[in-house]
Amino acid sequence: APASGPTITPLAQWQPVRKPQDFVLWSLFNAMYCNPFCLGFIALVFSVKARDRRTANDAASATSYGRTAKRLNIAALCLGILMTIIFIVVLSIFLRNLRP
Repeated sequence: APASGPTITPLAQWQPVRKPQDFVLWSLFNAMYCNPFCLGFIALVFSVKARDRRTANDAASATSYGRTAKRLNIAALCLGILMTIIFIVVLSIFLRNLRP
């Protein structure tokens, strides 16, 4: 005889899926204003690839391209800041030596 008791129904909880980041705005900024060794432009290319892959629902490729774009953006920003500081220091030394 089957046992009669409470019926257990499995409940699946919905969890939001995070879309991979593409960093297009950051890449665009670096390509326009902070582009040492063309790193900002290359980051922009990878960002567009990440956005295309995200649109095509290929999360693995979008994540990979996005991660590469992020690393290139970090490198471009750090090198751009470093080059700006070096330029200001060299310019100030040059202008100080011009005065008699």
